[in-house]
Amino acid sequence: MALKWDGHTHTKFCYHGSPAESDAYLDRAIALGFVRYTLSEHPPLPDRYVDNPKLMAELAMPERELPEYMAYAAEVKARYEGRIEVAVGLEMDYLPGMTDYSDRLLAPWLGELEDIVVSVHYLPGKGGMRCIDFTPADFADAFLAHYGSMDAVADAYYDAVEGAIGWAATLPKSIRRRIGHVNLIRKFHRELPPMDEDRARARLTALLPKLKAADLALDVNVAGFRKPTCGESYVPEWLIDRCIAEGVGLVYGSDTHKPEEVGADWEWFERAVAKGGAR
Repeated sequence: MALKWDGHTHTKFCYHGSPAESDAYLDRAIALGFVRYTLSEHPPLPDRYVDNPKLMAELAMPERELPEYMAYAAEVKARYEGRIEVAVGLEMDYLPGMTDYSDRLLAPWLGELEDIVVSVHYLPGKGGMRCIDFTPADFADAFLAHYGSMDAVADAYYDAVEGAIGWAATLPKSIRRRIGHVNLIRKFHRELPPMDEDRARARLTALLPKLKAADLALDVNVAGFRKPTCGESYVPEWLIDRCIAEGVGLVYGSDTHKPEEVGADWEWFERAVAKGGAR
């Protein structure tokens, strides 16, 4: 392992996370031996992107706070210089049909950003755009009747991931770019109808040449281990093996939303990568 790096983390600017200052996260990362730590906060979303005002208020910072977050991240980076490398980043949502919004949002900050994680959290569903990762009951209400089957929902999700790869490929190569929690569709798999595993595996496998061609890495996101409805990484071990074999980059991501989650399941990631490289 060349670098002990947590590449997907959140801050006090996350309205569904902890109000703790980043010092609490970074001091823990240093104690655990991490040498690089990416701040990758959720940026603003278009107004009323999700038609649920209470949920909308929790999903992402308002647009007026983006400059505050960027200044905060830069200050934290400077203050921790020499103790740990802090990378300034964002976790961008892929917004089908609205990537011009994302492009506008990013334009003033492209010279300062070091990392961008591009994730799919939303799909068209009952009543408009809906979250795929809110609750199992909300997922069922939003998508199962709308698409007709769990496999059809999964196909729509993987289609959106392909779109995310296409959009991420347009971002400057001076920024480290990767696709976030590529199998987030599995977050509630223990409480939803099963999906065809072979079909899902084929869709994930088909992403690899697209990632390679776009020079994008995968966020090996371990947050699924902490979800009782999931119990697994959002990048399965077989996919780690294929990425190593095909030269697709892998970056560990705790997806921490509170300080005690920093470094969670790092040992699993380290073992999985070592085994994949040995095969």
